[in-house]
Amino acid sequence: MIRDITIGQYYPADSILHRLDPRVKLVGTFLYIISLFIVNHFTAYILVTIFLISIINLSKVPVSFILKGLKPIVLLLVFTVGFNLFLTKGDPVFTLGFLTITEQGIVTALKMGFRLVFLIIGSSIMTYTTTPNQLTDGLENLLDPLNKIKIPVHEISMMMSIALRFIPILVEETDKIMKAQMARGADFESGNIIQRAKSLIPILVPLFVSAFRRANDLAMAMEARCYKGGKGRTKMKPLKYDNKDKVTYLILISFFVLVIISRIIF
Repeated sequence: MIRDITIGQYYPADSILHRLDPRVKLVGTFLYIISLFIVNHFTAYILVTIFLISIINLSKVPVSFILKGLKPIVLLLVFTVGFNLFLTKGDPVFTLGFLTITEQGIVTALKMGFRLVFLIIGSSIMTYTTTPNQLTDGLENLLDPLNKIKIPVHEISMMMSIALRFIPILVEETDKIMKAQMARGADFESGNIIQRAKSLIPILVPLFVSAFRRANDLAMAMEARCYKGGKGRTKMKPLKYDNKDKVTYLILISFFVLVIISRIIF
């Protein structure tokens, strides 16, 4: 299960999405997430599904790799669908004891399930096709106007980049610790939920120690290189839009407009 966490990982490939400007991908992901909460009819969900499938094909990221990243959210998905299914009031369809499934509950559960799955896949595509350095540069460039009101944009972007870099590192570290504990006779599979939670304590303690040690090493390395924040810093590869980025912006805006029109019509 730990190895199935793929969020934050970069998947190297030679695709048009990998070559796009990171600002385009950030804006596109933002518009895509907004569109997921705008659509309110299954016909509109077809439009979003076609868009997402097209993006996956263009990314050249294997579908199996993308689906593997959904495994860690299965429990969250079950809870989300279950709560909407049984707690939404409306016209009863099926009743079992104190549990009642309504027509409105089924529709709401399906919509929320689709939104959650599509949200994770769409957001992951951005990290699969963009390196942490590109994400940092793109985010910093987009938020640059906030520097005028004294918001430390560079530092915020740097923290987000470091957080994304640490995700696969901590996943690998957790996997190593679990294997070491299992070699010493630890059992993480048997027992009830409380017992399983207690069995994770021998993992969490060394994991936190390792994370703090890595954070301290990183801070010392940045200080040794005289890192003082974003003031006065230049970039070796400045971001610059080209024709494919401009065309992508037009496609994203057209998609977003279609989603808004579908909301009005349906």
